[in-house]
Amino acid sequence: MGMSVGGGNSGLNNEPNVVPMIDIMLVLLIIFMIMQPMMRKAIDLQLPDPQPNVVTANTASDQIVLEVLPEGKFAVNKEPLTKDNLGTRLKEIYDPRPDKIIFVKGDPKVQYQDVILAMDVARGAGVKVIGVPPK
Repeated sequence: MGMSVGGGNSGLNNEPNVVPMIDIMLVLLIIFMIMQPMMRKAIDLQLPDPQPNVVTANTASDQIVLEVLPEGKFAVNKEPLTKDNLGTRLKEIYDPRPDKIIFVKGDPKVQYQDVILAMDVARGAGVKVIGVPPK
């Protein structure tokens, strides 16, 4: 707080001293500007090739596709499964395989938590890479 003393008929002059407050604000601004780039989080993504090679329909595929169907049902390469035997069946499939890749397709009518549950069960069965095919 500033006060002027002496001289003239004027009494006390109370004016707030805002210089220290401005200094603190500038220091805080600099700290936030320095910390902002360090606070960014990143997610690793592998985007598909924009011009993929077209695979002919006659080639045999060894890909495993896990479909999440409505009403708590699942299908591994069109083989119907329930929630209870999904983990054991995936473990049977992936134990002898050297490449542990699965593709998870979710029906538009299922809840997101069902798809995440299927991914968790697949991860627990030994799957290392989980892919989500477009549509």
